[in-house]
Amino acid sequence: MIYKKLKKYLGIVFSVLIFTGIFASPDINASVKSQKISKDLYSDKMLFEMQDNKIENEQKQVKTSLKNFLKTALMPVGKTMYVWGGGWNKEDTGAGIEAVSIGLSPNWEKFAKKQNKNYNYKKTSYQIHDGLDCSGYVGWVIYNVFHGKDGQKGYVMLAEKMAKEFSKQGFGTFTPAKLVKNYRAGDIMSNKYHVYIVIGRCSDGSVVLVHASPPGVQINGTVNSKGQKNSEAKKLADSYMKKYYPIWYAKYPPKTLELSYLKKYDQMRWNIGKNGVIQDEEGLADMNASQVLKVIFDE
Repeated sequence: MIYKKLKKYLGIVFSVLIFTGIFASPDINASVKSQKISKDLYSDKMLFEMQDNKIENEQKQVKTSLKNFLKTALMPVGKTMYVWGGGWNKEDTGAGIEAVSIGLSPNWEKFAKKQNKNYNYKKTSYQIHDGLDCSGYVGWVIYNVFHGKDGQKGYVMLAEKMAKEFSKQGFGTFTPAKLVKNYRAGDIMSNKYHVYIVIGRCSDGSVVLVHASPPGVQINGTVNSKGQKNSEAKKLADSYMKKYYPIWYAKYPPKTLELSYLKKYDQMRWNIGKNGVIQDEEGLADMNASQVLKVIFDE
């Protein structure tokens, strides 16, 4: 029995040796071809490994910090119009090409420069390559924070799903609107109609935020906790838009956002720290809006 198995094994080995040309009849071309195949296979293996390492290194180099998240959120501010469907694909089922691309689309600023103070977003619906809507904007921000390569899976979805879905993906903790008690830098707030990103809270209960809302991507302030329009957040938002985005500010003076922004939005709060998905070395989560703005604008 053992002899039969050994004989079978030696037969297989001998067949392989013949196939590879070691015990085959002398054929220089076959020998060269065999060596070339081995060399090509080795080269391909090395190439694949290099490509895999390149992708892995690119992803490792992407900064995942709360500061980077907020600075990324500022990139389209003052240069991107609100376009219904912007950031979505043509089928309107998820992220479009711009929302899974690193950096700003040149089309956004080009389109924005052509607009005047009478811009009407209702006339540009589904010009998906010209700007961003609220969920397209947040999806673009998330992608640019966590990815270093174009064309991977995106994060654009219905606004009402964002806070809960991002929490399910392990980004942070979900809190339904009725249980939201406070706000801190980086919170993603969403409901059936809109989604925005918190920059920071103010002592009067108002919030400075960034979002895509007609006429475009901008920094705004909410009313205070009593519903008063002349809030700390409104003053901060106005001053920063005027200082850093003067052309936009002249065309589109910021509006104070209503109390519903503080009452009717679900919240996704980032898991921060050693076991979190993003870091916060600057301590932005514990800062007020004024302090956060100074950090993210490098003042």
